[in-house]
Amino acid sequence: MSALSKAKGFKKSKSGLYISMATSAFGVLGVYKQIKKARGDNDTLRLLDAVVTGAAVVTNLAILYRELKQLGDEDVLLG
Repeated sequence: MSALSKAKGFKKSKSGLYISMATSAFGVLGVYKQIKKARGDNDTLRLLDAVVTGAAVVTNLAILYRELKQLGDEDVLLG
């Protein structure tokens, strides 16, 4: 397997999924800050935006977790 094909398959590997999950988890920090600021400003629209964004982050993490479970021992990088 060439290095280029391994690089293309990185997102479908366990390592790639873990990195994607970590990146998504950092999104939670941004959502927390957005909620805190919206509450401080008493801005309902920004608060709603933060809640919707938070739901998207949680959904993304759930999808990545499901892909990780489905991947099992069929790791692309291990070939």
